[in-house]
Amino acid sequence: MKIKEFIQQNATKLRYMTSIVSVIAMVLSISIIIMNGFNWGLDFTGGVVTEIQLEKNITPKQLHPLLDKAYKQDVTVISASEPGRWVLRYSDIKSGEHRADLQKVLAPLNTPIEILNTSIVGPQIGEELANQGGLALLISVMCILAYLSFRFEWRLASGALFALMHDVVFVLAFFSFTQMEFNLTVLAAILAILGYSLNDSIIIADRIRELLVGKPNWSTTKINNQAVAATFSRTMVTSGTTLITIVALWIMGGSALEGFAIAMFIGVLTGTWSSISVGTSLPEYMGLKPEHYKVTPISDEP
Repeated sequence: MKIKEFIQQNATKLRYMTSIVSVIAMVLSISIIIMNGFNWGLDFTGGVVTEIQLEKNITPKQLHPLLDKAYKQDVTVISASEPGRWVLRYSDIKSGEHRADLQKVLAPLNTPIEILNTSIVGPQIGEELANQGGLALLISVMCILAYLSFRFEWRLASGALFALMHDVVFVLAFFSFTQMEFNLTVLAAILAILGYSLNDSIIIADRIRELLVGKPNWSTTKINNQAVAATFSRTMVTSGTTLITIVALWIMGGSALEGFAIAMFIGVLTGTWSSISVGTSLPEYMGLKPEHYKVTPISDEP
């Protein structure tokens, strides 16, 4: 049996089951976010950024134990533009506490240490970045709402919108549950996920709309199943190639891009899932019918 025929025969059961799982998972995800909150990165909270030059054979695995113990926190070590050059990022020491001397902290490495520069990101700058990031996210969502309202009937648009919320909430819940650092690169990934998931949802929604117009005698369930079957192979190929690129970025990008890659990986997986299940089941549940896209003839009479 071909994959397309299998999907057409079993799509109804699969769509309904996965939609129920998605709703339950969304409730759990929102609960996790409310209870745990986020581990905000220095981009939002402020902190210290120090750039150092060491020997080329020194690795982050050698730096982390010394830095984490001295500063009593997880110090982010990012590779800079040249071999042996590293950028250290950590929260500023509380008032009244002495900041450890970096030269003494890294002395056990027995290597020349050159501190190139040190800068302090104040909480005011972090607050400004958070506001700008939130504004960018809000503008993106508003533009998407406007586009969906113009492009589709409100029931079909609601399915695509809920699928977007579904994907973003899942990513946020992962970072809340694991307490991984939530910084500007993760926020950038969320904005990218919105665009990717929207593209996936629009492809299926367009196919549903075409069938609603072209097959007015079909039931909505049959139309949705046909739309999923018609776009399934394209969706899998697109998602698969995107995931390969993200995994390569995850492996080769280092700690600087780890949060971005993880967020994108989760977003692409959930985006593929939600556009097929939630994006088609919700409009059907809300009563989408071929009549809503029935073409009304224009009278020639004046």
